[in-house]
Amino acid sequence: MKIQIECAPCLLKRIVFEAEQSTKDKELLTKTVKNACKLLSELYDPNVCSATIATKVHKIAYDTLGNDDPYRDLKKQSNKIAQSLLPRVEELIESSDDPLRIAMLCSIIGNMMDFGIPGASEHPEGLSEIFEETFAEDLGYDDFDELKILLSKSKNVVLFTDNCGEIVFDKVLCRELKKFNPNIFLTVVVKGKPIISDATLKDVEELNFKEETDEILTTGCFAIGLDFKKISPMLKKALVKADLIICKGMANYEAFSETNYSPIAYLLRTKCNAIANSMDLPININVVKLYK
Repeated sequence: MKIQIECAPCLLKRIVFEAEQSTKDKELLTKTVKNACKLLSELYDPNVCSATIATKVHKIAYDTLGNDDPYRDLKKQSNKIAQSLLPRVEELIESSDDPLRIAMLCSIIGNMMDFGIPGASEHPEGLSEIFEETFAEDLGYDDFDELKILLSKSKNVVLFTDNCGEIVFDKVLCRELKKFNPNIFLTVVVKGKPIISDATLKDVEELNFKEETDEILTTGCFAIGLDFKKISPMLKKALVKADLIICKGMANYEAFSETNYSPIAYLLRTKCNAIANSMDLPININVVKLYK
């Protein structure tokens, strides 16, 4: 997705948010915001991918703050809150005629656990407050049946994760994917370095993802979504072999929508107008959308 006008204030709002997570020093806060604004003004180009620009702006903010993980505490709290909801998630799955669909929906609800942007949780505890209401909304865009047919025929599936917190529900989704089709070789991809509230290798190791997956890879670098110029040979190979790519969250859509990889299933909450308009969908709905 190319950067949209409304992406600029949203990106700067997130820079302010992460700066305030990192320091109370007003001079450092001012310097961080000024550096981010200056770089954004230089980089802003409607012909460039939004994820590419956001990556560089976040990088200068992190460097100015001298903090390689401003969201560290929020990520830990997010995983804790999500784990407290696991009994409810398991209850919903066990009582369903279609466990995979419910696991997918819960995984998408976890995508609400995002910080510093409109349309998402303001704090980790927010997920507990909105879980039942968001579950009751069901899928606002539903390609699940078509996706299920693809999954039944797939041998190699690559799942790109997004935020901490939702990663807890992603593990359950991985389990249900393997139950649905035990012949799938499931590769899970996490961020190579901490960036915003996204999950890293450390997070999936702490959650013991190896129980439910066949392979865990990283994006290999600091990047919003994915920097395709910096991915490892192993990840390139996995993408080439994939019968299906599953992408969680908006940033992965921003990055992958600029490529020719297919088929791709996007599992996300449309939390902003830019993404919703790009996907030709309403804002604030739960989405399973398949691009062939």
